[in-house]
Amino acid sequence: MTPYADRRRSLMAQMQPGAVAIVPTAPEALRNGDADYPYRHDSYFYYLTGFPEPEAVVVLAAPNRSILFCRQKHPERETWDGFRYGPEAAGAAFGFDEAYPIEDIDAKMPDILANAPALHYAHGKHPALDAQVQRWTDAVRARARGGIVAPETTHNVRVALDDMRLFKDEHEVAIMRRAGAVSGLAHERAMRATRPGMFEYEIEAELLHEFRRNGSQFPAYTPIVASGPNACTLHYNANNRRIADGDLVLIDAGCELDGYASDITRTYPANGVFSGPQRTLYELVLAAQDAALKEARPGRPYSAMHEAALRVLVQGMLDLKLIAGKTVEEATAARDYLPFYMHGTGHWLGMDVHDVGQYRDLDAEGKPSRLLQPGMALTVEPGIYVRPGEGVPEAFWHIGIRIEDDVVITPHGCDILSGAAPKQVADIEHLMRQR
Repeated sequence: MTPYADRRRSLMAQMQPGAVAIVPTAPEALRNGDADYPYRHDSYFYYLTGFPEPEAVVVLAAPNRSILFCRQKHPERETWDGFRYGPEAAGAAFGFDEAYPIEDIDAKMPDILANAPALHYAHGKHPALDAQVQRWTDAVRARARGGIVAPETTHNVRVALDDMRLFKDEHEVAIMRRAGAVSGLAHERAMRATRPGMFEYEIEAELLHEFRRNGSQFPAYTPIVASGPNACTLHYNANNRRIADGDLVLIDAGCELDGYASDITRTYPANGVFSGPQRTLYELVLAAQDAALKEARPGRPYSAMHEAALRVLVQGMLDLKLIAGKTVEEATAARDYLPFYMHGTGHWLGMDVHDVGQYRDLDAEGKPSRLLQPGMALTVEPGIYVRPGEGVPEAFWHIGIRIEDDVVITPHGCDILSGAAPKQVADIEHLMRQR
């Protein structure tokens, strides 16, 4: 539990002495009848605690007091729903100074907030807790005649936590490396399983099987298995089309492991062999990713990866007559590439698949792109998507390609966490010949 305790201390060190932070976990969500959705903690709460149960709140009182409110032991409910730590065991196991039943939070919080100079809390994100916080502060104000005061200021606790979460420690990188390896095995399994005539959902089942077989608790997001023209829809996830001979299959899928996401995209031919036009566009996207990865190093602006990928893609679009004859600079300035490449080249990655953290330096004049630093984790994912259209060479119609890897910035460059998933043309075709 050391990394979680270190994070709590780090957050309190950024707070005024005596200030109080309140971070709840996520509620359980009813699916239907008396069945809940599989429970998934709140990322901010888990980042500070490692505690997996619902109905819990962490309270931090700077400079060094940490408190957990959680469910009590309940033998009858445990018979139905499984093990609960209970406050005493949870406090000891997860390194808290104090731990109390969640039912006691209303009685204890006014005393904790009394004379606190500031409250750090994500107001508006948890409506039920918002009402509780209002009651607690009102209870403190009611003691004004005794010289007790309520917090004078409120700060969004997520601002500090976002910046903390942007930089991954060794504990986090190790989990993300394992998640990338598991997801890579799943992509490899999907390639081996694919045959023309199968349905996309059959390939999705192969992915989910490999995730769970290797200890992943969930997919990090709904997998995309997009064949043929479906690959030109960025967030397609119906996964119900029959895969045809000659189709490319675009899979965007990653597992969540111990609270951390992976996010990998691979594109491959259903029959095991790229056609000429498919290979031409695939190698263009691969070259764009290589250019972007060269910019994934300390001191480079986050935007440099996208700009590098875009230069390669736009030049390729001009060469292939996808866009009209201009210079790369002219076509880029006119955004002629947008019909074929309409998204950015990556995003932060961590506990959430689109993780928290600013992409721009908000403290600098003009708010330039943030400089990459060791410990930042992100995706690098250029693509190209060609729908039928006037003037668009028919040989490229219905080809959608994206290649996405997960990387962490190191002192000397970047470390690719998702390298287990094949992406070179020769490697993909060799793998699929072994089916």
